[in-house]
Amino acid sequence: MVILRRTIGLGRQHFTRFHSTAAAKPNYAFAFDIDGVLIKGKRTIPQAKLALELLNGANPQGRKIPFVLLTNGGGMTEATKAQQISDMVGVKIAPEQVILSHSPMQSLAKKYKDRRVLVVGGKGLSCAKVAQGYGFDNVVTPQDIHHWNTSLWPYSQPKDVTDAANQDFSKVPIEAVMVFHDSFDWGRDLQVILDAVCCQDGIMTTFKSDFKTQAMPLYFSNNDLVWSTDYPVNRLGQGGFKVALEGLYRALTGGQELRSVSFGKPHGSTYAFAEQVISRLVERDIGEEHLPEHVYAIGDNPAADIRGANGHGWSSILVKTGVFKGPGNSPVYPADHVCEHVLDAVQWAIQQEEQRNQQ
Repeated sequence: MVILRRTIGLGRQHFTRFHSTAAAKPNYAFAFDIDGVLIKGKRTIPQAKLALELLNGANPQGRKIPFVLLTNGGGMTEATKAQQISDMVGVKIAPEQVILSHSPMQSLAKKYKDRRVLVVGGKGLSCAKVAQGYGFDNVVTPQDIHHWNTSLWPYSQPKDVTDAANQDFSKVPIEAVMVFHDSFDWGRDLQVILDAVCCQDGIMTTFKSDFKTQAMPLYFSNNDLVWSTDYPVNRLGQGGFKVALEGLYRALTGGQELRSVSFGKPHGSTYAFAEQVISRLVERDIGEEHLPEHVYAIGDNPAADIRGANGHGWSSILVKTGVFKGPGNSPVYPADHVCEHVLDAVQWAIQQEEQRNQQ
């Protein structure tokens, strides 16, 4: 139902459009993983375009259904990722619909705004720029420290440094380590992070004698052990890097466990952040924030997508176009429903909602 109210403003007549609450508020939304659901490496999964078009109004009801892209990928801005997926899939994605693994790490910017933070991962200076865009004003990269002293890692040469490379890291402390994205140089980055977490008072050229307590805060944007590309076998992800780092830390410290905080799927903080984003998307359409009653999470990785959705009370749909290949359901983290591909998943979920509305 639509109500038109005539008002007077600035000497002109105009109309304000109000939608009835019952008719306007969407009662469900979608959260899509990207790799293995919409794309696979440099290839677009064929059913992706039609699936997203269904949500943009190309359905029997002509209804727009809110959706976000919720990925453990990153290494770029949300706007860059939105453009990349728009170009690949052929459906316009807005930056505010994209949630990268490091998007919730914006919440750390207030605490670490002026503190010297080691930002790890990504290609070139991409993650340094993302961190600065989030409000981290004192960013250092492994390349910067490597440039300061090339003996740190004699097997490669540093490239793409920031102004921080001019600092003397034997005198200025690192105050936190944040892994924003997958490392493009595992050996060097493992060494740099170990130097940071094992040093005394943040000074990279020192080594603690007592490891009973860990002073250096350490954050990861996701824990994905593997991920899906167009290579026939799954590839190691940031979670693999984390496992390697933890093993090396135990070996160097006499068996001490490395403490860290992780974001990304399946962690609850990322799903809470996603719900805030979905509510704002609904506000854009109807003029008030509203979280739909049901959120359908479509993913290919049981350990991340399905585990996280189930743990947060969302409806989980597992597709067979990425990490999971079947048969049946995941025995460890079973989804509410299993589909061959993303279009099947969207059609199934819409059917569930239409049946629910008819009851």
